[in-house]
Amino acid sequence: MYFDPLWFVFAIPGLLLGIYAQIKLSAAYHKYMQTGIASGVSGAEAAREILDQAGLTAVPVQEVPGHLTDHYDPLKRTLFLSSANYHERSVAAVGVAAHEAGHALQHKEAYAPLNLRMAMVPITRFASFAWIGILVLGMMFRLAPMSKLVWIAVAIFAVTAAFQLITLPVEFDASRRAKEQLFRLGLVQQQEGQAVSRVLDAAAWTYVAALVGAVMELLYWVSIARSRN
Repeated sequence: MYFDPLWFVFAIPGLLLGIYAQIKLSAAYHKYMQTGIASGVSGAEAAREILDQAGLTAVPVQEVPGHLTDHYDPLKRTLFLSSANYHERSVAAVGVAAHEAGHALQHKEAYAPLNLRMAMVPITRFASFAWIGILVLGMMFRLAPMSKLVWIAVAIFAVTAAFQLITLPVEFDASRRAKEQLFRLGLVQQQEGQAVSRVLDAAAWTYVAALVGAVMELLYWVSIARSRN
C-alpha cells in the first residue's frame, strides 16, 4: 500500500461539500431551535399528530440520546427523536420531527425508493468496510492480480454510490410530506414555513454531500483500474 496524491484530487470536492453542508445545517438548526413554534407543540407532539392523522397510531415516538440522532426505524416501526427535538417547542424541533414522520408515511404507502433503500442496507453495510480488507488481503497473499482487486473496489463503491443516490429522493420526499402535513394540520403557520424549509433544506445538503463523496471515490477507483489495464 502507498500514498496516492491523486486521491486528494477526487476526495477534496466531497470533503469541502461535506464541511459546507455540516456548517449550513448547524447554523440553520441552532438558529431555528431558538425560534418558538406558534402552535406551541413539541417535536414529539407534532410527530404524534402526523402519525395519528395518517392512521399510524401503533407507531411509537420514542426519545433517543444524542444530537440529531433522529430517525425512523422501518424494522421496528418506531420513530426516534433526539432529546432536544423530542421536548423542544421550536421550529427546528417540529420540522425535524415531521421529517421523520414523513418516513413513516412512506413506509405505510410502500414508497418504492424507500423499499429499495431498505433492501440495499445489508449489502451497503458490508461494502462500506469490506473493500479495504479485500484489497489488503489480496495484495498480502496475492489472491488475485492487482487490476482485478481494484475492479472489486470499483464494484463495491458503485454499490455505495447507488445507495446514496437512492437516498436522495427518499429524503426529499420525506421533507415534502413533512411540510405538507405541518400546514394541513395547522402545526405550522404560513409565516413559519420558510424557516421549516431552511432547516430541512440544510439537512438535505448532507445527503447531497454524501452522494458527491461516494461518486468521487468511485471515479477515483475507476481511474486507478483503467490505468492498470
